[in-house]
Parts: sequence; structure tokens; C-alpha cells
Amino acid sequence: MATFALPRERTQDVNPWLIAITVMLATFMEVLDTSVANVSLPHIAGSLSAGVDESTWVLTSYLVSNAIVLPLTGWLSNVFGRKQFYMACVAIFTVSSFFCGLAPSLPMLVFFRVIQGAGGGGLQPISQAILVDSFPREKQGMAMAVYGMGVVVAPTIGPTLGGWITDSFTWRWIFFINIPVGILSILMTTMLIKNPPYMKKLRLRIDYVGIAFLSVGLGFLQVVLDKGQRDDWFGSHFIVWASIIGAAGLVGAIIWELLQKEPVVDLHLLKERNFAVAVFTMYILGFVLYGTTVLLPILMQTLMGYSAMQSGLVLLPGGAIMIAILPIVGFLLGKFEARWLVVVGLTITASGLFMMSHFDLQMGMWTLVTVWIVSRAGVAFLFVPINVIAFYFVAPKKTNDATGLINLARNIGGSMGISFVTTLLDRGAQKHQAILSGHITSLTPGFQNQMHALAQRLIAAGSSPIEALHQAEKMFYGVIQQQAMMLSFIDDFRVMAYICLAMIPVMFILKRAKPGKSRVMAH
Repeated sequence: MATFALPRERTQDVNPWLIAITVMLATFMEVLDTSVANVSLPHIAGSLSAGVDESTWVLTSYLVSNAIVLPLTGWLSNVFGRKQFYMACVAIFTVSSFFCGLAPSLPMLVFFRVIQGAGGGGLQPISQAILVDSFPREKQGMAMAVYGMGVVVAPTIGPTLGGWITDSFTWRWIFFINIPVGILSILMTTMLIKNPPYMKKLRLRIDYVGIAFLSVGLGFLQVVLDKGQRDDWFGSHFIVWASIIGAAGLVGAIIWELLQKEPVVDLHLLKERNFAVAVFTMYILGFVLYGTTVLLPILMQTLMGYSAMQSGLVLLPGGAIMIAILPIVGFLLGKFEARWLVVVGLTITASGLFMMSHFDLQMGMWTLVTVWIVSRAGVAFLFVPINVIAFYFVAPKKTNDATGLINLARNIGGSMGISFVTTLLDRGAQKHQAILSGHITSLTPGFQNQMHALAQRLIAAGSSPIEALHQAEKMFYGVIQQQAMMLSFIDDFRVMAYICLAMIPVMFILKRAKPGKSRVMAH
């Protein structure tokens, strides 16, 4: 397949940085909403007279509808017009946020979260497509840096912001804060954004079969990932059937879409080597980013006694470092080939994760902050170059389809990463507890001496000899549980580090792409 030089047309007459601010308003709001509700679930459950386990459908319902819409954004943009579709998504997201805040019951809240997720699903890929078209090729690294500030940083500050809003006001305000942002975004979009000249509206041809396959496949996949660990995975008949239905839907969608002349999801884009590698790398980035972002707060809150707000404050400097580094990475992309920056990012991220694998229960807050900063600095070197690699050989008219696929890859990677680390954490804790318990018996001299000394202190504090013995045994059991859980956290961080290192050789599969040049594949 031949290649030729083809500069992307500038699709806007206004300053591209104004366009960047416009599209990032709604995108930041949407990404924030995926994590801001997490810490509010106990408050939501209590307020709406529901169980905490039932309240998790507030998260699951959003993620399911969001995942279904993501890959369809390219087709929907072509049918309705990109600007019109984007504004519709912002409007749906904003109005449904208002009704989420007013919801009188859990079923109503879940219903409006489904609508909110559907509206939010189109915001990330369309924002990215607008940014790609608004900036000339030599400045697209900076454009992706702006996009990264919203997409990568928002999940980091989401739990902290959600906790502060819930504690200071009420959980309903985590939805109400979207309303002024949404209105401002619609006004700015109306004034500043136009459809690109190469985009022509398609005739409205609805591929009911393809959409049905995708909806079933992605919907059930998201339910399995979100509920699997709680329901003991394949020990649950519900998870087994959801997995079978989801797999059948995805296989059916892939086969059907590949056979269509006008597919709703253009999987033929994956034939282009750089785009396919970028999609896979973005999946891994989502896997590591979301997985580790979930792990560290759990470690701090369950083993070290940190509150939700304190654990959020530990994460904030890492988010600030990403904001500071992303523009630098955007500048470096004009000087160096993108894949070398990805290699640097993978190496730094892996180094930070290996440092986390040496955590212990006596470490101070600044140790946590420092190591987290190192790992997030590496992520800043990943997100922007991966996106630049993805769009280097993609024709402008395929930008909408490409952004839908790469954003879906990151979101699915994030869901799988969270499920993976939580499952590994629970199973690992059980394994380490069994090993540690096996080394402590009534015949172990050290254990006997420690038990005797502890029992004597408890007796001196007022306990009877029998009570002191039982209390000492419980305390030792608690220590074993703590140490087993800590060892499991260490295993998780080490596995994530190895995954990052394993991705480095993949970068050498890519075709060379000189920085600052414009080339796309000819079709």
C-alpha cells in the first residue's frame, strides 16, 4: 500500500486553543463523572434506602451505556454531523445530570445514569477528533497534551473532589455541578466549532444487527467486569451466562462489521499497523492507569488508616505533575519520534511501580506521594505519543471512527485493569495468609514467646488470663491478615510493572514516523 504526503486541512477559522478549551470543558466533566461518584456510593445508598451492593449499579449502568456508544461515535457523527452530534451529547449529558441529582429512588437514578452514560459516550472521541482536525500536524502533540489533561488527570482528582462535595454538601451536587459546565460548553461550541469540509452527512442507514451485537457484547462485558469479583466470577451462574452472552455478542459484532460495506464501526482501520499497535498500547495504558489508581487508595484506607480525603490528597500531586509534564511531552513530539517517548514513559512507569513493590506498613505519607509522582510522570509520557502514533497514518475522513476505537480500547482496558487488580488482590491475600499461618504454630518458639509477652501485658491492663490469651490470638491473626494483604498489594504492583516492560518491544513493530511530518495511508 503506497503512502503520500497529505497535510490535514484546517477545519476552523478561530484560534485552535479556544477550540481546545471548548471541547475539553465537556470532556473533563464526563471523565470526572466516571470516578467522582465512587466515594459517594455509601451516601447514595443511605439516602435512597438501598444496599451498598445495589448502589454499585449507579456506576455499572453508566459504564455500560458509555461503552456501547463509544464505538458508534464515528458513524453517528457522519449521519448527523459532528458538531450537531457533539452538542446533542453535551445536552443529553447535562439534562440527565440534572435529573440524576433530583432522583427520588435508586431505580430512577440508575435510569438517568444510563442516559447520562449514553450522552457522555460520544464526548471523548468527538473532542479528540475535533482537536486532531483543528491543529496542524506539527502542533498535534500539544493538542493531544491538552486532551490528556482532561482524560488522564480527571480520574485522579475525581475521588477527592467527590469526597469533598459529598462531605461538604450532599451527594446530589456531584451531578448538579455538571449543569453550568454543560451550558457553557454548548454556548461555546455553537460559536466556535464547525464541521470539517471533508465531512459529508451519510444517508440514514441503520445497521440494526451490528448495533444489536455491539450493544449486547459490550454491555454484558462491562457487567461481567464490574460485578465479577463481587459475585465470585464463574462461581456465579449470572456471571457465567453474562460472559457467554457477551462473548457471543462481540464475536457476532466483529464478523458482521467486517462483512459490511458501510459498517457502524470500521474495524478495517486495524489493518493499519501503527493504528492497531496504538490501540493495543492504549488498552494497556488504561489497564495500568486505572488499575493502579484503584489500588493505592485501597492500600491507604484499609491498611494504613487514611481517610478517603487523605488518600485523595496523596494522589493529587501526581495529577499536578501530569498536568505540568503533558505540554513538555507535546513539545518533544515535534523533535523526537513518538515511539521513543513511549519507551521512556513505559520505563519510568515501570520504575515507579517497582518502587511501589517495596512498600511496607511503616512508610510515611511523603514516601507514598513521591513514588506516586514517579509513576504518574511516566504515564504523562505515554498518553500523548500513543495518540499521535494512532493518527499518523489515518486519513482525515476516518478520524471520527479512529477516535471511537482508541477511546473504547482505553475504557475497556481500564475496566479490565480494575477487575484484574482487585481479583489478584483478594486471591493473593488468601494465598499469603495461608503461607504465613503455616509458619506460625503452637510449637514455634518465637510465636510462643511473643504470645506470652503480649498476654502478660493484657493481664496487666486488666484482662483475665483466659481473656488475655484469646485477645492475643486475635491480635496476631489481625497482624497476619495485614501482612498477607500487604504482600498481595506488592504482587499487584510488581505485575503491573512487568506488563509495562513487556510493552517496550512492541514499539519496534511500528513503522517509522518522522516528527512534525504529515503522511497518511492512501486507500
